[in-house]
Amino acid sequence: MDILEIIDKKRLGKELTKEELTFFVNGFLDGKIKDYQMSALLMAITINGMTDQETTFLTDVMLNSGDILDTSMINGLVLDKHSTGGIGDKVTLVLCPLLASFGIKIAKMSGRGLGYTGGTIDKLESIPGFKVDLTEEEFFKQVNDIGIVISSPNKDLDKADKKIYALRDVTSTVSIIPLIASSIMSKKLACNADVILIDVKVGNGALMKNIEDAKALARLLCKLGRCHNKAVICLLSNMDQPLGYAIGNALEVKESIMTLQGNGPSDLLEIVVKLATMVIGPINKITEEEARDLVFKQLNNGLAYNKFKEFVEYQGGDLEKLSVSSKIISIKSDRSGYINQIDSQKLGSLANLLGAGKQTEEDTIDYEVGIVSSKKVGDYVNVNEELLRLYINEKTIDITELLSCFVIDNQLRETQPVIYGIIK
Repeated sequence: MDILEIIDKKRLGKELTKEELTFFVNGFLDGKIKDYQMSALLMAITINGMTDQETTFLTDVMLNSGDILDTSMINGLVLDKHSTGGIGDKVTLVLCPLLASFGIKIAKMSGRGLGYTGGTIDKLESIPGFKVDLTEEEFFKQVNDIGIVISSPNKDLDKADKKIYALRDVTSTVSIIPLIASSIMSKKLACNADVILIDVKVGNGALMKNIEDAKALARLLCKLGRCHNKAVICLLSNMDQPLGYAIGNALEVKESIMTLQGNGPSDLLEIVVKLATMVIGPINKITEEEARDLVFKQLNNGLAYNKFKEFVEYQGGDLEKLSVSSKIISIKSDRSGYINQIDSQKLGSLANLLGAGKQTEEDTIDYEVGIVSSKKVGDYVNVNEELLRLYINEKTIDITELLSCFVIDNQLRETQPVIYGIIK
């Protein structure tokens, strides 16, 4: 096959075959196809899109570029969970031990922070001693022993996605739906769980900025799952403001612990309970209301939090040593009124400037720093009342930049729901 002919074919908006995509992806992995040639194809896809059939082909090629986990070694129903990324998104830290406390096996590989969004692995690493790099033997042993494991991705899984994503990140080809879908599902299918929960974030702090694109992505993710006989459930949730109050690694772990103890923020709790209910109900053949009651019972009786502690201890973490910075700055509102908008993306970027995330690959994350909001959209704030608390160490940020994240008006606008819907 001819490399340039394939690029030109997609440049003209034509559909690529599975053979052409296989040739291109495998050639890129082998080094026969250069970065600039793959970048040209990615940009042609970004401009002209892909059909669902092309996306299915690309997902299959990427999936088979590396190993696939043999989950037959796990006893029981295996569940995996994914989020498309957001600010303050700590759902995994609460939902996974909650479901594991019901006897569901959670076998999850998670990523690090990307851009302005946080990563589950970074958050877990804020717990002193927590081991994120596990061998395949350790991975399977842990999930069989205690029912839950969360680790860094196996380097031999989905090799194509790792190499292609590195290019997408620097060529402005991240936000195209077919590429997002093939990236997510090739990784999730490689982990080979029976059920895959996907939290599709929508809003200014998410990849999907509007509900129409989020629905299109969710439908495509579910379709790709069905092609591989996997049950995929997508929840569409609001990312027009940070989830919960805390942004930053150790701060988010602490807020997750509060939620597992039944005292967490209402928006975080709503998403966790909805996702858990959608799993617990069908498994136990009970109504949604009955499943919801069971979920709240598990949060309130301490079993969910006990499973979290067991999980952390098994991977070497010491919750007693979890710490946040003692240097705290209170940021006060410069006006009175209703909070009608919070710029999630900007707050996430500002938290990274404090050290909560990386600006360059060489940066070191400061797990103790971050931002905690005192208010949510729809709340009333008085002049000189606290809007935020900054947890800082060596770095700080401009207060005017922080205040600019909030739109405060005399009248309250209509607020949006936490959950927009479910797509299966």
